[in-house]
Amino acid sequence: MGGHSRLRRDAELGAGGDTAMPNKKKYNVNGDSGIKAQIQFADQKQEFNKRPSKIGRRSLSRSISQSSTDSYSSAASYTDSSDDETSPRDKQQKNSKGSSDFCVKNIKQAEFGRREIEIAEQEMPALMALRKRAQGEKPLAGAKIVGCTHITAQTAVRPGPKPHTGLFSWKGGCGNLSQDRGGVRSRALGRADPAGSAEAVLAHLPLSVPGFPVFAWKGESEDDFWWCIDRCVNVEGWQPNMILDDGGDLTHWIYKKYPNMFKKIKGIVEESVTGVHRLYQLSKAGKLCVPAMNVNDSVTKQKFDNLYCCRESILDGLKRTTDMMFGGKQVVVCGYGEVGKGCCAALKAMGSIVYVTEIDPICALQACMDGFRLVKLNEVIRQVDIVITCTGNKNVVTREHLDRMKNSCIVCNMGHSNTEIDVASLRTPELTWERVRSQVDHVIWPDGKRIVLLAEGRLLNLSCSTVPTFVLSITATTQALALIELYNAPEGRYKQDVYLLPKKMDEYVASLHLPTFDAHLTELTDEQAKYLGLNKNGPFKPNYYRY
Repeated sequence: MGGHSRLRRDAELGAGGDTAMPNKKKYNVNGDSGIKAQIQFADQKQEFNKRPSKIGRRSLSRSISQSSTDSYSSAASYTDSSDDETSPRDKQQKNSKGSSDFCVKNIKQAEFGRREIEIAEQEMPALMALRKRAQGEKPLAGAKIVGCTHITAQTAVRPGPKPHTGLFSWKGGCGNLSQDRGGVRSRALGRADPAGSAEAVLAHLPLSVPGFPVFAWKGESEDDFWWCIDRCVNVEGWQPNMILDDGGDLTHWIYKKYPNMFKKIKGIVEESVTGVHRLYQLSKAGKLCVPAMNVNDSVTKQKFDNLYCCRESILDGLKRTTDMMFGGKQVVVCGYGEVGKGCCAALKAMGSIVYVTEIDPICALQACMDGFRLVKLNEVIRQVDIVITCTGNKNVVTREHLDRMKNSCIVCNMGHSNTEIDVASLRTPELTWERVRSQVDHVIWPDGKRIVLLAEGRLLNLSCSTVPTFVLSITATTQALALIELYNAPEGRYKQDVYLLPKKMDEYVASLHLPTFDAHLTELTDEQAKYLGLNKNGPFKPNYYRY
């Protein structure tokens, strides 16, 4: 589990490194120490308590995670270049209340972060409506939530830009998010401001929301990442009773290091494919200690986070990194699940010639009926201009495929982790790596052929583009409702197993977003409801219904 966790974290790490001039380097066995310090293979791991030196840690974090765009944005004015010279762990910072129980890169960016959050609020109607309702009802009073998730302007809307304006009350000892440990790692969301948006939001939370400790910054090393999680969990006089996780890393850490904590934890809310998979593994082995809510497979989250989000972000990520035109380009999309469907639809609409690879005959038939040619990767690998992986599997694109690609073929991943493209096989003495711009590398063969590798095989939309705020409104609202459901459920309703979000709540999330489009639902008459055997207020579909 630890290795899987590490791969997933590397795949979704954020931006925030240097925007240096293009450089060319050989990955040779006897290279200089600078290159050795920058290359980190998947099987290399440091224990969180063995802290590297300041220079070593800085080099490591920059090599793992670099800026998703050039630094020509307005956010640059909020960044002090001297901040990059010192690890956040070595800084002494305090918020307006005199507390130093947080760790971010630059607390001075807080005002900029507040404005970013206020902009995000305009595109998050459901979360704002739920937040307003929760201020009176306080559904999580007494909850102590430890979280490991993205920290961006969008996810920060949950606590809100000012005290007393968040999803939950902030006063006194009522618990909720005023007591929550925001043990949150920063992951790449590819904002146009490499040092701005996410870092500014991180700076704003501990400054404006008392009792909301945040431990996160862009470009964390492996050591930093686990250190941040431990700082959120291992706190004298404070113990969480709810877990909000994205990837299972936090759950895994508590299970491994502090298993006794599960005696007071009421539930886990997990939003990722990987994290949910781990929870089902624990449940199957009889090792899941508390109820868990799988929000990844809720209909609204899955459709918007996968299908509709990727339909927009695939073009955004490719355009930002390569400045290419899509018309007439030959593209192969590996996988025709929700992510693959979104990518194929977007590229087809732009005039690309799209091929699809699939292992599932049902998804394969869907691709054929949608007008795409189903092929094996080996059949088209020599002729395509772009290769996109969307499978969630490993070694989908191997070294053999990479060797056979045409010159200047673009290779990227929209699926899961950094395992889909065998990038490790490219770190050999005979191949030259040339950094073109942030998140864009040329890998050059001895005969002069080169491929264009984006984000070193990590997730393209998280590393090189933006995720629409409206999509994150759906995800965050779903998470919040799951927390409320698990925390307030009477004893015995949920056993030590993994559950889907109740259908009624899924429909409620969707209904909160309809007013944005001035949409008006048709209501069933009593006669119609009786004929269908439904409650007039829902749920309108059984759990087995496939949308």
